[in-house]
Amino acid sequence: MNNFLKILEEKKHILADGATGTNLFGMGLETGDPPEPWNVHHIDRIRALHQGFVDAGSDLFLTNSFGGTSFRLKLHKLEKQVFELNKAAAVIGRGVADGIDRLVIVAGSMGPTGEMIEPHGPMTPKEATDAFRAQAEGLVEGGVDVLWLETMYAIEELEAAVEAIKDFGLPICATMSFDTAGKTMMGITPANLARRAQELGLVGFGANCGVGASDLLATINDISRHVGQGTTVISKANCGIPEYRKGEIVYTGTEELMAEYVHLALNSGAKIVGGCCGTSFEHVRAMRKAMDEHQMNGQPTLADIESKVGEMSSGSRAIFAGDDSAPVKTRRSRRGR
Repeated sequence: MNNFLKILEEKKHILADGATGTNLFGMGLETGDPPEPWNVHHIDRIRALHQGFVDAGSDLFLTNSFGGTSFRLKLHKLEKQVFELNKAAAVIGRGVADGIDRLVIVAGSMGPTGEMIEPHGPMTPKEATDAFRAQAEGLVEGGVDVLWLETMYAIEELEAAVEAIKDFGLPICATMSFDTAGKTMMGITPANLARRAQELGLVGFGANCGVGASDLLATINDISRHVGQGTTVISKANCGIPEYRKGEIVYTGTEELMAEYVHLALNSGAKIVGGCCGTSFEHVRAMRKAMDEHQMNGQPTLADIESKVGEMSSGSRAIFAGDDSAPVKTRRSRRGR
């Protein structure tokens, strides 16, 4: 059996990893530089990143390949190294997972291209599909257990990615970023994702990144309302809210906040819970303890969420209440995890 399907069968809840970019900045990655070349130039640091999360208790970690499509790599004149960099990312991850005496899942991270599919932008569906397929070839060759689309914001791009990778014989998971009045920047609601993901046959789906833990929990609650029993819902929240301090971005989430977030995410219907931007090894260690001690206690209320992990935005409050009619102000800027 595929390792990812095996762990879904064996474990009631699964702890994912934390931030890639935030932690790599702490290891020396410079702002504006792509992390993917580190898969060949700083193998020891990428190995340490994954090992740190595994040692903290993660059951699953994402490869260092978020920006591994030709569209993203072209910005750094690396578009001819798509296969090499993605395979290297998977090989490092495979080595870490295989060196552990428990089942640990290597998830092949695939982020958005950064372009819009026509008519919203210049990219054709075929160009998108070709780019995602080329990236997946490297990840699959390197030995990932599951292909993991993350921080997606347009259904058209998600569909192109699934079309590109569906024939590799691996499970596919996908998360979208609901960071604009409780929706993605292209106006997709959690309910939209839930319906389309089930039609596409995704093994797991949910939300990552976005704003803060409270807003992401609104998303998870809404997704859970639109899926059946046994659906694998994924929750990967940022570690609090980013603040600019002394020339750098700092996330405000404490270990205690992220532990509370785990309890709330599990009660909201998530099966796989992790952290996104700002989430360190120490946060994940606290999240592991919370997951191990968790007792299911029913869907949280708005008051439960806001009292424990912070206030929701008005748009997320509407989504939490089941109203997805709030207007969306579209943005073009995107951030990586």
